[in-house]
Amino acid sequence: MAAAFLPATSLRLTPFSTLRFLSFFPISNPSPYSLHRSLRRLPLLQVSPANARRRCCFCTATSQSPSSGDGVKVENNHEHRFGSKVGEFRKKLRIAEVKGGGDEGLGRVGQSLSVTGWVRTLRSQSSVTFIEINDGSCLSNLQCVMNPDAEGYDQVEGGSVLTGASVSVQGTIVASQGTKQKVELKVHKIILVGKCDSSYPIQKKRVSREFLRTKSHLRPRTNTFGAVARVRNTLAYATHKFFQESGFVWVASPIITASDCEGAGEQFCVTTLIPSSHETADTSIDAIPKTKGGLVDWSQDFFGKPAFLTVSGQLNGETYATALSDIYTFGPTFRAENSNTSRHLAEFWMIEPELAFADLDDDMACATAYLQYVVKYVLENCKEDMEFFDTWIEKGIIHRLSDVVEKEFLQLSYTDAIELLLKANKKFDFPVKWGLDLQSEHERYITEEAFGGRPVIIRDYPKEIKAFYMRENDDGKTVAAMDMLVPRIGELIGGSQREERLEVLEARLDELKLDKESYWWYLDLRRYGSVPHAGFGLGFERLVQFATGIDNIRDVIPFPRSPGSADF
Repeated sequence: MAAAFLPATSLRLTPFSTLRFLSFFPISNPSPYSLHRSLRRLPLLQVSPANARRRCCFCTATSQSPSSGDGVKVENNHEHRFGSKVGEFRKKLRIAEVKGGGDEGLGRVGQSLSVTGWVRTLRSQSSVTFIEINDGSCLSNLQCVMNPDAEGYDQVEGGSVLTGASVSVQGTIVASQGTKQKVELKVHKIILVGKCDSSYPIQKKRVSREFLRTKSHLRPRTNTFGAVARVRNTLAYATHKFFQESGFVWVASPIITASDCEGAGEQFCVTTLIPSSHETADTSIDAIPKTKGGLVDWSQDFFGKPAFLTVSGQLNGETYATALSDIYTFGPTFRAENSNTSRHLAEFWMIEPELAFADLDDDMACATAYLQYVVKYVLENCKEDMEFFDTWIEKGIIHRLSDVVEKEFLQLSYTDAIELLLKANKKFDFPVKWGLDLQSEHERYITEEAFGGRPVIIRDYPKEIKAFYMRENDDGKTVAAMDMLVPRIGELIGGSQREERLEVLEARLDELKLDKESYWWYLDLRRYGSVPHAGFGLGFERLVQFATGIDNIRDVIPFPRSPGSADF
């Protein structure tokens, strides 16, 4: 049986549209052959009885070569029959927008709007009920004034709307009669979205931060932790903004590594030799494969050798700096240091830029510019939260941070710092001696007392107390390292010029008895087009502490990880 073709257009049969053809050519109780006969009347179709039989339930005509003139074009139209378009994304109206601006919301008086959030407080007064809701966009709540004639009032009156409940409120913005806020919402309708059980632990009464650490899943609903979260977010945004505007490229460094960047050995091991999931707790130590000598047989592990959670992305960052010039990493790092202090976490975030064709002076200048930029950005964009911290967390924090932005940073050598400490009319808990690392009390004395609250950079440390990758100075005793000290925290940033000379770096690895084979790729960077380069590391949680005045580092990260604590 010959098939007919339209010269300018040929059409092929594809599944899923018999219905379209049946709507064009109605056939009662179509059989494969009756459908075939009907389809043959179309001169532009190529069809055989076998194809018609095989596709009598699902077939479509689609154009293979569009006609330029007298051909017929039939389009696939399933999206109109079986689906609908995805709606346009619309940004929610947040309470921060309602109450924001210089007029604190007065420009919206008379506007009808809808907001969503969680009930912070609820109180009834005569025939009026006041509900304060918060959606997390700002510190302050939106006061909603509700009369008995408002739709949904029965849920309030019946006790369904309690502190912690989620609600959607519709109403009109009016000037407030109170003194705490300029505007409030006169409620027309309230919808209870999610009930809150009476056992809700976050009530108006203040609770300790120690207690809230046991409720980390709920603590962002409090004023303090909501403000910390917003400042943390702003610092992260400002970090990316600074480096992107300065021409840096963000690089994702690996979380799993076989290298120990710091050489301290305090790393978490990553292994599959212990069975995962529920079997882990019941695993016998005899199940771990061993060599004939009784040691762990790492060749049978997932990576074929010992692997760890990274303590730093620096070494990997250097590989990209020697190709892209200026880069930065910003990601989680881990340290298995069994320390239960207010200054240490097992999981924390690090910001680590690397600058090619740069020395220690360039490194210090970059660190200074970065810190001043992000602090200024927070002061300008988190005013309400910073006023809260200044009132309730640390008196004078805004002034302290303003000094960081406005004052010039100073630098002095480690040797000069030791001399300054030895001459100080102050008794320290830890000894002061050339060759010993500076302790927090020494660092804070230098920046807070000796230099009156000004940030100070200590440079050129003894090489015995610093990492293998730091560039050795000409004196043979010190390395081109620097630590930035700030009031209240002490060391905030640590950095160095990296050792770019292959023979010196190899000698240093040998001196510290580190396995050069593990660093073969790092040494390659010195073999192939080595350049002077430098970088620094900043613990992000320390920065959040510095900017908020929060004294315990476990309160500036959403879910703190520390010895004996890995909840949530």
